[in-house]
Amino acid sequence: MEVTVECQKRPEGVNPRALRRSGKIPAVLYGHEGTESVPLTINVKTAETLLKQADVNHTLIQVNIPDLPWKGKALLREVQTHPWKSQLYHLSFFSMASQDSVNVTLPLALQGEAPGIKAGGILEQLMIEINVECDPNKIPETIEIDISNLGIGDSIHVHELVLPEGLSAKEDAERIVLSVAAPAVAAQETSEESAAEG
Repeated sequence: MEVTVECQKRPEGVNPRALRRSGKIPAVLYGHEGTESVPLTINVKTAETLLKQADVNHTLIQVNIPDLPWKGKALLREVQTHPWKSQLYHLSFFSMASQDSVNVTLPLALQGEAPGIKAGGILEQLMIEINVECDPNKIPETIEIDISNLGIGDSIHVHELVLPEGLSAKEDAERIVLSVAAPAVAAQETSEESAAEG
């Protein structure tokens, strides 16, 4: 499902506090026509709906700005909220219009059942997401990891991940993504952590 959002160009000198009182929040679009950034406003309700549909640095969004006029694809780069009121304060978008590739953060999804876990081993997942470079028009929802061949003591490193065509990992190739530890080792580590905390 494509996510679409409509913004308006922000008038110069407008007070962000006044914007919020009127039911809007400030935003900015980076990467428009090269290095130019465009100050925007977005309706608070629209922004709240957007955040239910899109993930930061992941979901490609169709951004329409009728009064520029401009429309194109962008990534939601940053969401700023009030430190204790949980109110939206600012959104940042990054235009994909002229980008051949983009760096995004994707969640890791485990597939299959590991024999090592069935044998009593403990799955230790050290990474739940991964930074990758890919075509902005071909961003997958997740990166799948097949764990159906993992026994006790086995692990998967970043360089062992099977990535979709056109994607490349932007992580340390030797970084451990997950492993299956022996029950005794896992229990000992848990005990040591508890002792250290105590």
